[in-house]
Amino acid sequence: MRRHNINETYNLIHCFINKYFIKNILLAISGGQDSIYLINTLEKLKKKEYNNKITISYIYIDHQWKHNSYQQLKHIINYIKLINSNIIVYQIKKVTLSEDECRRYRYNIIIQHSIKYNFQLIITGHNANDKVETFMQNTIKGSSIESLSNLVIKNKIYNRLFILRPLLKLNRTVIYWTCKKFYLPIWSDATNYFYKIQRNRIRQELIPYIQQYIHSNIENNIKLLINNYYYQNEYIKQSVLKLYLKSKHNKRIAINYTIINKQNFILQIKVIQLFCFQNIQTYLESQKITKIMHEINQGSIALDLSQIVNYNNFKFFIYNSWMYLKIKV
Repeated sequence: MRRHNINETYNLIHCFINKYFIKNILLAISGGQDSIYLINTLEKLKKKEYNNKITISYIYIDHQWKHNSYQQLKHIINYIKLINSNIIVYQIKKVTLSEDECRRYRYNIIIQHSIKYNFQLIITGHNANDKVETFMQNTIKGSSIESLSNLVIKNKIYNRLFILRPLLKLNRTVIYWTCKKFYLPIWSDATNYFYKIQRNRIRQELIPYIQQYIHSNIENNIKLLINNYYYQNEYIKQSVLKLYLKSKHNKRIAINYTIINKQNFILQIKVIQLFCFQNIQTYLESQKITKIMHEINQGSIALDLSQIVNYNNFKFFIYNSWMYLKIKV
């Protein structure tokens, strides 16, 4: 038993609460070993360190697409009642097996609930194995370096609302045996072996196959790679922000394309994405930005009023050295 890792999780949450003066915590749970372990950790922390002076609530998102969804929900509610705490349950009526769609629903509901009821901290039960599986899943999809390294321990997502993933340094096996040691009531989810879900195939077949026949240390190597990608991505984000501040117009919704097109192509794309997000709260696809930058870099556009590309209710055009964003009328 890697006791030091277990203590590290406890101390991580404790230090985070103290650093940001957290009073209200929302833990997203599923009934599996990760969330049950976190419930046990948080309740101990609440009593031992804070004398019950912090508020901990639990939220469960029921997609209702499993045959035993009701039994699982009942199990979770009974356990929360046993520890004399509160649980909020949201039920989604739309049946889907898409993991991405389910994840989007969950995160949207959890964040909106947190904002509405003034929670300061959301805690989720992602572990070290989840991080590796998410990396492999995103790699298969052809995701960017940002997506490959976006599952980090902490994020600030809205004003004073944070999200914390304190189990990202713990392997699933360590969490499992910790739950067994303390006789915690884990819900055994049969859908973890449902191979129509891509993540389950990665977990149950792809990773064991690579470990057996290609490289036994694949998971640790991926963790190191994710760590490297994270710092590379942070450097890119800082460079993008500096370039954006240097090139944006002081008064109008415009950026100086003559400054941007001298930079690395990935910086050009990221700056325009940031420009669009800052002004119209829209994430512009890389393909559209590539079209814009290709025309600018090739010098195939006129310097007078010349429309480049339309996007919903907005349009881009060039005038002198500036690329403007204009609302259609």
